[in-house]
Amino acid sequence: MSTARSIVLFDLFGVIARHQLPGALGKMAARCHTPVEAFTMAYWDCRPPYDAGRHSASEYWTAVLRRLSLSADPGTIEELRLTDIDSWSRVDDRMVAYALSLRDVAEVALLSNIPADHADAFLAAQPWLYDLDHVAFSGKIKAAKPDPAAFRHCVDALRAAPADFLFVDDREENVGAARAMGMDGHVFTGRDELAAVVDSWLRRTVRPGRV
Repeated sequence: MSTARSIVLFDLFGVIARHQLPGALGKMAARCHTPVEAFTMAYWDCRPPYDAGRHSASEYWTAVLRRLSLSADPGTIEELRLTDIDSWSRVDDRMVAYALSLRDVAEVALLSNIPADHADAFLAAQPWLYDLDHVAFSGKIKAAKPDPAAFRHCVDALRAAPADFLFVDDREENVGAARAMGMDGHVFTGRDELAAVVDSWLRRTVRPGRV
């Protein structure tokens, strides 16, 4: 079922924003006097509940440091937290411009796996986010992709149907989860390929223009 709307739902990191700054994990590992490989494993293994809003930043970093058998003092936690946020702060200006340009022909929304404190920092630094039709951050909505609840949040928030969406993400598992929900999906590899996919999707679907 469709509500006869065109909604392009973007992932953030790896699509509109850059992946983590190279060397950031090494910098944090050095701060902890820990091998990069061990730090990286702890960083990612402890991440899912932080992304999904079930752990605070303090709880996340405490879990990481304890995994590494290190003291979780507040000063170290705050330094790591701020370094981490900064490492995920870069955007692709061409993709920002492209996403905003689509608002002439479609609704544009965002669904990102990002902790709540990272989301607050990103919103403060990137005012263009307020021009989108809806923004959903996993740490705020308490559900992270590929959990169906993350996609259901966007459907419900926009009062739309899954068939109204084209979901764009650089991870196949997330696109697969969106398709399982009834959305169209595209695995992002670059702006030009995406533009051709979006144009074709809009032509295939008989929908009214934006009002």
